[in-house]
Amino acid sequence: MKKKIGVAILGSTGSIGTQTLSVMESYPTLFDLQVITANKNADLLIEQARRFLPNSVVIVEESLYKKVKDALWDEDIHVYCGEDALNQVVESTEVDIVLTALVGYAGLKPTIAAINAGKNIALANKETLVVAGKLITDLAKEKGVQIYPVDSEHSAIFQCLTGEQFNPIEKIYLTASGGPFRGYDKEKLAQVTKAQALKHPNWDMGAKITIDSATMMNKGLEVIEAKWLFNLRADQIDVIVHPQSIVHSLVQFEDGSMKAQMGLPDMKLPIQYALTYPYRLPTQFPRFNFMDYPQLTFEKPDRENFRNLDLAFIAMEKMGTAPCALNAANEITVEAFLADKISFLQISEINERTLNETPFIENPVYQSYVSTDHEAREIAQRLISHQ
Repeated sequence: MKKKIGVAILGSTGSIGTQTLSVMESYPTLFDLQVITANKNADLLIEQARRFLPNSVVIVEESLYKKVKDALWDEDIHVYCGEDALNQVVESTEVDIVLTALVGYAGLKPTIAAINAGKNIALANKETLVVAGKLITDLAKEKGVQIYPVDSEHSAIFQCLTGEQFNPIEKIYLTASGGPFRGYDKEKLAQVTKAQALKHPNWDMGAKITIDSATMMNKGLEVIEAKWLFNLRADQIDVIVHPQSIVHSLVQFEDGSMKAQMGLPDMKLPIQYALTYPYRLPTQFPRFNFMDYPQLTFEKPDRENFRNLDLAFIAMEKMGTAPCALNAANEITVEAFLADKISFLQISEINERTLNETPFIENPVYQSYVSTDHEAREIAQRLISHQ
């Protein structure tokens, strides 16, 4: 690589964002940090800005602008605020790749702005493809933009497909840890507490994605994301529970051969691969040792008790605005669960009712997604308030 890679990190204060900065710090001559952004975590954004000295920072919450601006007055850093700024900073000519690590639907608009500006995308915001997969993939094709997956499962599929451009996929298997409640029946799930749900057995993630993992919605969203990333039909995607989280996902080809990508559960590896593709750079990451894992086990997911996974397949089969409605409902129900307003099982119950009650648009345009997201959130909120 001859020149430094200009990087914009949307959501630098979250789990993926902080790990991305850690990866970049290991290669100071390779990366040029151009942009970091945060929604409300001004303190960490300020700390990151002073340490890594990006060209620009954006605090989305406008009431925190003065705090960030005043804290960075003595640094040569441009400070902006608001959602419009989030969309504009990615257009900088110094930015080569935009890592989108925003949580949820909020990632859609700035990702579209980045693609329109001709920037490659390192995608850690799966909801962007869940909500508007056709729009995003069509736009990326039109603009000649590459989308590099950051989710460990999709990165695994992407890595398995390298060098296989002449060989069609027969099927992919996305692996799931099963979360903290693997093996629970409905009776036990009804007693689940927020504290229990926030303890993932293998991964250290933010609250939203940790709850999604516990309900299996995270895997459901990944199924829809995989459809768009790899241009697959619903019947070409399967999910298998693998509690050790060593095999990150598998590809099966038409001759029956299968390829898997393996390693210890560490998000830094897929982050680095997305930023440096097609190169693999040396790392000091811990190495997997087969003797530490003498048994790797696999089992079917429990779709009956973890209904969210089934809902995702239903939404994917239906397509149109169905995945958008499901995602919006889930963002509201997870928020309500974290605020102790609903129980664990009510997350999937309200998601299903919202999916069924939200008006469906078969051939959506951008505004269709905006209106569907808004309507689904209102329906979910109403259902929650009637609990």
